[in-house]
Formats: sequence, C-alpha cells, structure tokens
Amino acid sequence: MRYYYGIIFKGERIMKIKKWLSVAAIATVAGLTLVACGNSDKKAENTTTVKIATVNRSGSEEARWDKIQELVEKDGIKLEFTEFTDYSQPNKAVADDEVDLNAFQHYNFLHNWNKENGQELVAIADTYISPIRLYSGTKDGQNKYTKVDEIPDKGEIAIPNDATNESRALYLLQSAGLIKLDVSGTELATIANIKENPKNLKITELDASQTARSLSSVDAAVVNNTFVTEAKLDYKKALFKEQADENSKQWYNIIVAKSDWETSTKAKAIKKIIAAYHTDEVKKVIEETSDGLDQPVW
Repeated sequence: MRYYYGIIFKGERIMKIKKWLSVAAIATVAGLTLVACGNSDKKAENTTTVKIATVNRSGSEEARWDKIQELVEKDGIKLEFTEFTDYSQPNKAVADDEVDLNAFQHYNFLHNWNKENGQELVAIADTYISPIRLYSGTKDGQNKYTKVDEIPDKGEIAIPNDATNESRALYLLQSAGLIKLDVSGTELATIANIKENPKNLKITELDASQTARSLSSVDAAVVNNTFVTEAKLDYKKALFKEQADENSKQWYNIIVAKSDWETSTKAKAIKKIIAAYHTDEVKKVIEETSDGLDQPVW
C-alpha cells in the first residue's frame, strides 16, 4: 500500500489506472488520425486532376502555368504536366487519352497534324503569339533605319525560306505596307503571291538561321525569335512587329483537346483553367516574364 496526496491506493489499482490512461491516450491519437485521414481522403475525392502535355516549357511558360494553378486551386483543380521533347508526341497523347490537354502549338501546326494523322483534335482556347519582327540592316554595327518607310526603293529584304516562316514574313511585310499579297487568312504565301511591290524591293530567301547574319549586307531582314537572342538583336528596336490579326491567327498558340472534351467529367475544370488563363493576372505574367517576346491574344 502507498500514500498519494492523502489517498490510499493499492498497487494493483494503480496499474489499472495507468493502463486505462494509456488506452485512452491511444484511442485519442487514433481518433485524431482517423479524422485527419478522413479529411485528406475527402479533399482527394474533391480534387480534379487535369493532365496537360507541353514541350520544353520556357521559364515564362512555367511562370504563367504556376499562376494558373494558383488561381484554380480554390476550385479543387490540380494541374499535372507531362513534358515532351518531341513535337510529334503531345497531340498523340491527347488522342490516346494519356493527357486531357496540350499547350505547345499554333493553329497551323494542329491543322497539319490532324490532316496527316486522321484526327480531329480541336483548339479550345487562344493563348499567345510570339511575333516575328522586321529588323533594320546595319552599317558599321549601327542600324541604317529607324522606320519602315526609310527602306529605299529597290532595297533588299531577307526572309526565311521555309514554307511556314516565309509565309509569316510576307504577311508581315504586307502589314508593314511594303507589299500586297493575293492570298489571306490561313493560306500560305510565297514570293509568287506578291501582287504589288511599289518600292520594287528585292526579296531574298535565306535559311531562317541566316537572316540575322545577313543584316550587314541587306536593308532589312525578318528574323525569327529563335535567333534574336543569338544574334544579340534588340527586339525593341525592330522596324515592325507581326500584328495579331486574321492573317497571323494561324500562328496563335492554343490549348488543344479532343473534339468531345465538353462531354468529359473534367469539362467544368477545363473551362475554369481557360478562364484562369484569360485573366489580367496571367497576361501580366506573360508580359513581364517573356520580356515582351510573347503577346497575349485574348
């Protein structure tokens, strides 16, 4: 027998009390664990995961998708990305239901892929365009011109010679008021489509990687964004920038899904993702992180 604060306990009774307290503590912990697990399971049940395929996302693209995730998180939507390095794979992944959406291409690329692969994937949202630009020729390392109308009669302009970029370059020259074409919209233009050339400009076709290098020997050149940084060109000093209009829409970047996406169980979540992309918050991220090279088109 022992004394404890004036109360007499027998050893056996003390052991029973200790045992009861231990059981009670375990039960409490177990209860809390079950509640936590229950809440976690409930949260998981209410989360819609939307799988998105991308290709070599830039830092700017990652920043805009991070902002979109932040905006849709309150709606119980989680974005899960599959990164590809091969441009032929993301559309196949959508067609095969491996992912719900992809975001890596423009209308022209999608149209050609559908045609070549017998598919009917659709664009469900316009996102941005990466405008190509017309740069002044140089002399002794300095720009010859600061305005399009300074390009002289019979001047020479270099443009990329591949079908896609040649067409974009010619539409750009038309928007700049230098030529007029006999095609429009989604039709690809070639030099043969020039119907008016009031300055009798000489249009020289070069490999896309060479147009920037030609600036010291021509009056102007259309340079793809891919080669702007490499050539150390200041895009802010370009003579003219590709406009967002009906002739450049085929170069808008898009979000793509299967044609029946609106009947899927994730349709509501996908619509919220599109709405989040088309916000001023995301527009601001694009403008700030792409340093102006990408232009929102919504």
